[in-house]
Amino acid sequence: MYIGKYYHKLEEKGRVSLPKAFRSAQQKWVVTRGLDGGLAVYDEPQFAKMLEELQTVSFTKKKQRDLTRLMTNEAQAVTPDANGRVQLPEYLIGLARLSKNVVVVGSHSHIEIWDQDRYHRYIDTLEPQMESVAETYDN
Repeated sequence: MYIGKYYHKLEEKGRVSLPKAFRSAQQKWVVTRGLDGGLAVYDEPQFAKMLEELQTVSFTKKKQRDLTRLMTNEAQAVTPDANGRVQLPEYLIGLARLSKNVVVVGSHSHIEIWDQDRYHRYIDTLEPQMESVAETYDN
């Protein structure tokens, strides 16, 4: 489970350090586009599980095929270096509009990397709606 919020810098070469709380030895990750503006980072087993869940919907459904494409076509496997940094592909940095200041957040089953300003603008729009969003949650 990944929880918490950490502020980091995106290095010139496109590397970002994953928080120690999110790392484990020899862990490999898959980074891809997120659904709301940031990047989604999954450990390899969780990414495989997410893809399996996507495959439970019929391949004849266009929206299912589109989501599978969006999540896989731009996905990149990454391995942290000795300092816990991962190299983000340039095309994903551009897609998420990452600048020097980024936020790395835990989102339960995965990690998200956001441009700091973009993240706070997004969260600021959610906060006033928190109770109504909670009311619509149904499991």
